Amino acid sequence: MTAVRRLAAALAALALTLGPPAAAEPGGGTPFAGFLAELRRDAAARGITDATFDAAFRDVRAPDPAILARTRGQGEFSRPVWDYLVGAVSPGRIARGQARGRTLAATLRAIEDRYGVPGSVVLAIWGVESDFGASAGTVPTIRALTTLAVAGHRGTLFRDELLGALQVLQRGDVTPAAMTGSWAGAMGQVQFLPSTYLGHAVDFDGDGRRDIWRDDADALASIAAYLKDLGWNPSLSWGYEVRLPEGFDLASPAAELPDFAGRGVVRADGRALPRTGKASLFLPGGLGGPAFLLTGNFEVIRGYNTSDSYALAVGHLADRLAGGPPLAAPWPVKAPRLDTAGLKALQQGLAGKGFYQGEADGRAGPKLREAVRRYQIDAGLPADGYASPALLAHLQGR
Repeated sequence: MTAVRRLAAALAALALTLGPPAAAEPGGGTPFAGFLAELRRDAAARGITDATFDAAFRDVRAPDPAILARTRGQGEFSRPVWDYLVGAVSPGRIARGQARGRTLAATLRAIEDRYGVPGSVVLAIWGVESDFGASAGTVPTIRALTTLAVAGHRGTLFRDELLGALQVLQRGDVTPAAMTGSWAGAMGQVQFLPSTYLGHAVDFDGDGRRDIWRDDADALASIAAYLKDLGWNPSLSWGYEVRLPEGFDLASPAAELPDFAGRGVVRADGRALPRTGKASLFLPGGLGGPAFLLTGNFEVIRGYNTSDSYALAVGHLADRLAGGPPLAAPWPVKAPRLDTAGLKALQQGLAGKGFYQGEADGRAGPKLREAVRRYQIDAGLPADGYASPALLAHLQGR
C-alpha cells in the first residue's frame, strides 16, 4: 500500500485522541517533551543531526488543535462524485490549466518523453492538488505531522512520516520554514508525503535539489515519475466515457476493450475504442448517470489518492485540458443517495450476507462497489454496482 493510500485510510478513521492538555509528568516534563526525546533518538539512528532536529522543532512547542480539528472529513470521500467534480473540473480551472500548459509546453513535452505520462495528466494532478501551484498549503509540515503523530492514530504512520520529513531536511532540499503544505502533512505543489517524496521526487532541472515547493519543473516531473513508478501504461488513457446499448449485460463488467466494442459499447465522443487493452465498466451514479470504461491507469491515479472521485476528476480534467468535451451524460443530481450512515448500514448488511469483507467505513469505494454488484447478481437486480437507498431497502427487506 502506498504512503498516500495509508494516509487516506488513516485520516478517514482518525478520532481526536489527545483530549485536554497533558498534565506535567514527574520531574517537570510533559508527554510532549517525552515524545520529542524519543523521536530525537530515532532520528539520530537515521542520520539526522541535532542541528537539523533543533531547527525543525524551533517553533513547535505543542500539538496544534486547529490541525486536529481538520481530521473530521475529506471532500472527495464525503461528497457525491458530481459535487466533487464541480469544483475540481470547473471552467476556471480548465482555463488556468490550459494557460499554464501553454507556458510550460516545452517542459511538459520533455517530461512526457522521459516518463511516458501525458502532460495533460500531469497538469490535471497539479491542478487538483494545488491549483497549478497557487494553493500548495501554508501549514508547516513538521507542525502538522508532529500533531498527528502525537495523537498516536494508526500505529506509527504519522510518526514515520515525521521522521521522513526530518530526513528531507537533513538532505538540504528545503529549509524548515519553506517546508509547508497541507494540515495532513502532504507537502508542496504536488502534496507528497515525506515518504513519497523520498521515494519518487526528482530533480528535473539538475540544480541539485528536488524542489516540489517552488520549482515547477521539479514538481511536474515528480508527479510523472511517481505515476510511472506506480505502473502508468503510456499506450492507454485513464478511461473513456461510453454509451451502453439497451439490454447490456452488467454482470460482466471487465473485458478487453475490443470485446466491449463488440458488445455494442461506444465512446460518448464518437471516437473508436482502442483495439488493445483491458477495461472495467464504472457507473459512479448508477444506470442514471455517466458510464465509463476504466483502464489500469485509473488505478494508477488512485495510487496517488485512493478516492474514486479524485481519480475521476483527474482523468476528466486531463481530457478537458487536452481539448476534450464535457461529459455527455447528466449526473443524477436529484436522485436520493446514501449518506455516510447509510453506506455503513449497507456495508454491514452485505457483510451479514457474506458479500462484503472489511471495515464498515461509510465509503463507496471499489470494495463496496464489487460487493454491491455481487449482491445484485445474486438477487437478480441490474448489476450496476451502485450503492443506492433502494438497494439498501432491498437488502433490509423493506
